[in-house]
Amino acid sequence: MNFTSSLLDNLNYGTILLLMLIESTVIPFPSEVVVAPAAYHAAAGYQNVFLVVLFATIGADLGATINYAFAYYLGRPLVYRFVRSKWGKLCLLNEEKVMRSEKYFDDHGVVATLTGRLLPVIRQLISVPAGLAKMNFGKFIIYTTIGAGVWNTILAALGWYLHSIVPESELNAKIDEYSEYIKIVIVAAVLLVAAFFTIKALIKRQKKENLKKHSV
Repeated sequence: MNFTSSLLDNLNYGTILLLMLIESTVIPFPSEVVVAPAAYHAAAGYQNVFLVVLFATIGADLGATINYAFAYYLGRPLVYRFVRSKWGKLCLLNEEKVMRSEKYFDDHGVVATLTGRLLPVIRQLISVPAGLAKMNFGKFIIYTTIGAGVWNTILAALGWYLHSIVPESELNAKIDEYSEYIKIVIVAAVLLVAAFFTIKALIKRQKKENLKKHSV
């Protein structure tokens, strides 16, 4: 904890990348306490906000790739054995969380790698079912980058905005307050996107079935 606290107290591009890598693996760590404060400092002229988003997204990609490779090469039995182990419990993992991420991936397909990056709990674990399903790595990294980039941009915008309205002593409390509203809006947006793709897939399937009927 002292190591993490030290990194948070000395945010630079390297620590942003490292902390976001940790956040994107199975180790629970809130990205809100990294990207938003870094953007807050960027608004004060200490860093470049675009580089904050870039390094945060690179870190997220690296962490997600670790999860993907872990699941891809070990397979479902070993992944669930790890989840049930004491190490899995130390990472606050359980079978329900992993099964929920698998179900989300199964329900929404490869696009879940993008939308899942925006959802609490699912965000850190969505790369696991992608690896288990042996999703094409090129598609995986593209969707992960887009999803992580959008999330980091939202957090950076929050931090930049808060610099103009609150002193640094109140920053963490305000981040927590605004994060809850952001999560609600994002969940609603993701549900709409998921509904769009589901309806689109159903229409496409219906057209195929109609073509088959007419061709018989």
